[in-house]
Amino acid sequence: MTTVKTAKPLSSVDRIRQEIADLEPWFHNLHLPDGTQTAPHHSLGDFPAYKWKEMAAFLPPDLNGWTALDIGCNAGYYSFELARRGARVVAMDVNGHYLAQAQWAARRLGLEDTIEFRQMQVYDFADSGEQYDLVLFLGVFYHLRYPLLGLDIAARMVRRLMLFQTLTMPGLEVREDTDNLDIAERDRMLDPGWPKMAFIEHSLAHDPTNWWAPNHAGVEALLRSAGFRLLAHPGHEVYLCEPDPDNPSCVTTWNSVEYLAATGQNRP
Repeated sequence: MTTVKTAKPLSSVDRIRQEIADLEPWFHNLHLPDGTQTAPHHSLGDFPAYKWKEMAAFLPPDLNGWTALDIGCNAGYYSFELARRGARVVAMDVNGHYLAQAQWAARRLGLEDTIEFRQMQVYDFADSGEQYDLVLFLGVFYHLRYPLLGLDIAARMVRRLMLFQTLTMPGLEVREDTDNLDIAERDRMLDPGWPKMAFIEHSLAHDPTNWWAPNHAGVEALLRSAGFRLLAHPGHEVYLCEPDPDNPSCVTTWNSVEYLAATGQNRP
């Protein structure tokens, strides 16, 4: 008689580890309730936990009654942290693989009822009319072929606060006297602290979607131009801002026609 060996059932921990392996590669190292992690050997360390530690103290600890939008949510780390604070979260990403990771993790964390996941581009919000108390725009701007358009669209959705992060050029200098430069004085644009943005024609770090790297002064100027007031710098390349009613973006005032044309909203 031949004895047939049956596979030993996987333990709950082994099953979770297998599911994590099935969803590789991971960019977010998520800490699950049973102690397992999705990317414990991440090249950036415990990412993005250490970035969240920089930002967490700058946001209200109680977000009950708040709505939040996580633009480019990846595997959902930040969305989960906002949901834990009580926010109702919309988490969107263009990448279906990352969204599958986030949806799987939300079930493991018991947060699936507080987060709505969407596969879409930031540009898809242009005519949505949606607004959120808090918008996270982290690690997305420099991946956009049309970055200022993406920022203008995001800005229209911010009711209270926005956390913004982007890849930047080195340097923290800020030049203040940039208004109404004479056309013959353009050499001043080469000075340290002049708002500027480098264009990456081919790729950076083997990623062809890394298109832009503004300097620090450039980020601040872009945010002000989009109608924001800068509140704080929670960490490296991270900016906390709020809508500035005294200095609204030109796309909501005298230049609204260009915005409507760029987003296809001026068609009959």
